[in-house]
Amino acid sequence: MIGVYIEGFLEYMHSGGFVMWPLFFAAMFLWFGLGFRFHTLKRGSKKSVRTLIRKYDEHKRTKVAGLIDSAIQDAMAIVNEFGRSKMARKLIDDKFYEYEVAIRKYSKMVMTLVAIAPLIGLLGTVVGMIETFDSLASASLFSQSGGIAGGISQALFTTQLGLVVAVPGVIIGRLLDRRSHVMELELEQIKDILCVKETKEDHEV
Repeated sequence: MIGVYIEGFLEYMHSGGFVMWPLFFAAMFLWFGLGFRFHTLKRGSKKSVRTLIRKYDEHKRTKVAGLIDSAIQDAMAIVNEFGRSKMARKLIDDKFYEYEVAIRKYSKMVMTLVAIAPLIGLLGTVVGMIETFDSLASASLFSQSGGIAGGISQALFTTQLGLVVAVPGVIIGRLLDRRSHVMELELEQIKDILCVKETKEDHEV
């Protein structure tokens, strides 16, 4: 059964010409990047940042379920250790830089692959159309490589696979980019809430 699927897959790849393999590997790298970003961008609790900080401060929540939960715990640990100092804010900035790098990781790779996949498909389309016109010029309707039918088939296969790679990548990539932007804002909110809270307490004292 597996052999039949492999044979069908290889036949499909052969039908589109040499550009099908670059498109295949582009799809593999694309979905790896999307999967990594989806796993990394797990927020944790759906509660607001302010509510989560209060719950962690009151020890009503200890479970780390995502990136924002982990960031809050790290920031509060720094504030508890260094108190109401500018050093605490600097250390939080340094710590959150690791989160910001993780949030953005593979985003450029995804955008690049989404952009080049249709171009690779277009290259295959052009190659297929060249073969079609060559067949018309030589009037070889049935050549070894497929002639006119083979050229048109190759053009359609590469166009199809290029769009199959690009369209889901665009949609899912944009959704993940939006989520990453929201999480970056939430990281800034964590820093602002903790630092402003401490500053107010200083004034009250």
